[in-house]
Amino acid sequence: MKTRLTLFGLAVALLHVVGWGLFVYYSRSYPALAGLGTLAYTFGLRHAFDADHIAAIDNTTRKLLQDGQKPVGVGFFFSLGHSSVVLALTAGLATAATAVKASIPSFQHWGGYVGAGVSGTFLLAIGMLNLLVLLDIVRIFRELRSGALDEERLERRLLERGLMSRLFIGRFVGRIRASWQLYPLGVLFGLGFDTATEVGLLALSAGVATNHAPALAVLSLPILFAAGMSLMDTADGAFMA
Repeated sequence: MKTRLTLFGLAVALLHVVGWGLFVYYSRSYPALAGLGTLAYTFGLRHAFDADHIAAIDNTTRKLLQDGQKPVGVGFFFSLGHSSVVLALTAGLATAATAVKASIPSFQHWGGYVGAGVSGTFLLAIGMLNLLVLLDIVRIFRELRSGALDEERLERRLLERGLMSRLFIGRFVGRIRASWQLYPLGVLFGLGFDTATEVGLLALSAGVATNHAPALAVLSLPILFAAGMSLMDTADGAFMA
């Protein structure tokens, strides 16, 4: 177990070295990157504490422990799958943003309004989902106070937090037999794309791309995001194990 945990730790450290190395190298020449590395990194740290992540990692770890395994890599593979989607989306969005700015000058004026409208609508939808989660928690609290909710039912309700948890956790966790199988589950969660941190990261990356920054400079942001998220998710899975 110690050897595997060391390898996962080295992989997380490599993400940090690559991400911060690229950021520091390019930030000296491209002012558009100023301060964004720290912001992208903290986005990743915070994203690891989403209810969906904690529920997926903790419950899968418990299941594999009951199966007699030592699943110290659950959090690492989950964050790796999630990060793969974010990295691919960032690269695609950065390329598209650069092409649009070069080809359609008028978009520079109207694009700000369109982008703000889309982002605002998306964030309002996230807020409504969070409100529904809050109402669920309030109902659980009232049932607890009245003594009408048993522990098993409470556990099931808690697992329903978050859109991707409701759609995928119950369906896929029971079929997972090894830590590496959390990678495709992480991909599914990345495709869910229902958190403000991911929206914010893509907006930052697109902004950097339209300022003629090299591709590696833009990609340093999702790599830093992945480094922060993998650090917390890997630690979560290891502590649970």
